[in-house]
Amino acid sequence: MNTLDRARTIAKGRMAKVVFPEWDDPRVAQAVAILRQQELCEPVPLAEPDDAQVAALVERRGAKEGLARRMLTRPLMRAAAMVSAGQADVMVAGADSPTRRVIEAASLAIGLAPDVSVPSSFFLMVLPDGREFVFADCAVNTNPDAAALEAIARASHSSAQALCGRADVALLSFSSGTSGSGDSVDMVRAVAEATGFVGPVQADAALNATIASKKGMGAGNANVLIFPSLDAGNIAYKLVQELAGAQAIGPMLQGFARPVCDLSRGASVDDIVASTVLAVAMG
Repeated sequence: MNTLDRARTIAKGRMAKVVFPEWDDPRVAQAVAILRQQELCEPVPLAEPDDAQVAALVERRGAKEGLARRMLTRPLMRAAAMVSAGQADVMVAGADSPTRRVIEAASLAIGLAPDVSVPSSFFLMVLPDGREFVFADCAVNTNPDAAALEAIARASHSSAQALCGRADVALLSFSSGTSGSGDSVDMVRAVAEATGFVGPVQADAALNATIASKKGMGAGNANVLIFPSLDAGNIAYKLVQELAGAQAIGPMLQGFARPVCDLSRGASVDDIVASTVLAVAMG
């Protein structure tokens, strides 16, 4: 059973309440109809501002009541407050909103999970031959420092374990082991030492057992690839998508106290359905 099929089974069992603040987008509306028909979740429309949402913002951010009510005039903030108030279990947004706005709303109204220092994202990459990989971070953190990269790696490990049932993490670099130096590779090496994940390692050694053996870099069976910068991650996922015909599901946000999905603004109906199912399964 592949990851998406496994996630569908989990979603059917949970029937989570999912709020879609961009329901008026035709793609989102069509996806909502499919999700409801297939009983993958219980779509929830954006509610009017109420006292429970205000209380959630006051408690979460320490905001004054008047400011909280003004914040709730923004659909993304209201959707996130609905999740924080227990009126929804999952928030799916981004079809018509930039990533930074989705993250802002989630950060203010929902907050990060315990022991998480920064939010991050991943794509589930599904290749035509059925192989699946988690790529991170490809959408949020531009130039992570060592602490942020460690947070990305740990969160991605947890996400892959929950969704794929396996999380073999490789911290990618232009150099493998001790063969190179420089600010980037030194940072990756420090994160590898702190986490116990394989790295720094070049992509071929991370994926090819023969090359990994020659370089003494683990088993060469990584399914979670952690990139040292947003440049590297974003370029890589788009290359794999365009040249290998991979399906890129996401970006999925991780690190928040409750599940939040940030859709690509170019997301298709199928992408929205798949991303929602993964977000529910991660809950």
